[in-house]
Formats: sequence, structure tokens, C-alpha cells
Amino acid sequence: MASLAHNLRHLICRNAPLLRNVSLRALTVPVSQKFMLHQMAGQQPSLFAVNKTRLLGRWQNQVQTRSYSDKDPLTIKFIADRVLLVLRLYDKVDPEKLTLDSHFINDLGLDSLDHVEVIMAMEDEFGFEIPDMDAEKLLRPRDVVQYVADKEDIYE
Repeated sequence: MASLAHNLRHLICRNAPLLRNVSLRALTVPVSQKFMLHQMAGQQPSLFAVNKTRLLGRWQNQVQTRSYSDKDPLTIKFIADRVLLVLRLYDKVDPEKLTLDSHFINDLGLDSLDHVEVIMAMEDEFGFEIPDMDAEKLLRPRDVVQYVADKEDIYE
């Protein structure tokens, strides 16, 4: 049996380099079996064999699962709170005048450059880019909230 395995390894390694890893893995004896062979022969196994066997034993008893990460579910109220918080933290916005229906330019006194900065802050907050064509239409915090909700597929 050992000579057959040796001859097969030699044949595969010389003639098919692509199959080398697959064939060698198939022909090697698992570490746990090597450990048992050492014990049956009355020999003391190496520390490496013992540690590797313990590690393999741990992994063999566990069930492998695949976990996917996902964002927390958003609600329109949560989006509105985040939009208002970003606007409150903006230096040029008076927090007392800020509501969901206040106009950025007419009510809050922002100019076009400030409007662009607000939109960039919203992009950073929600993690996606708002195209310029859409950004021109977002003139109130409520518009931003509705845009983010539509982008994230939130309907309430």
C-alpha cells in the first residue's frame, strides 16, 4: 500500500503539476490518525502533533455557519433625526429656526455654497453619493429625508 501511494505521488508530481496539491492532500494521513498511530506504537507523539490534533478536534466539533452583516433597519423618523442632527451641527444653521419644513436658502439663510456643503454632509452621514441633478431639488430637510428613504427603500 505504501509503495502504491509512493508511486502514485511520484507519477502525479512529475506529470501533472496542477494536480500536485490535490493528490498530496488526498494521500496524506490526517494528523489525528498519526497521533493514534504513535500511541499504538508506544511512542510519545511530538508536541506539534498533539497541539494540531487538539485544534482539529475543536474545529471538527463545530458547525460552520456563514454570517452576513447588515445595516440596522432605518425608519423615516430615524432618518429625520439624523438629518436634523447634521444640520444642527452645521455652523451656519440657527438651531432655533430649524424644522423639517424650513427652506435652506429662504428660512435658514444659506447660500448655494452652503447648500452644497450640506448635501456633502448628508452624503457622508448616509454613505452614498447624491447626484448633482438630485441635489438641486433638495431644498428642505424633509426633501432630504424623503430622498434618503427612497434610496434605502423605506416606506412607512
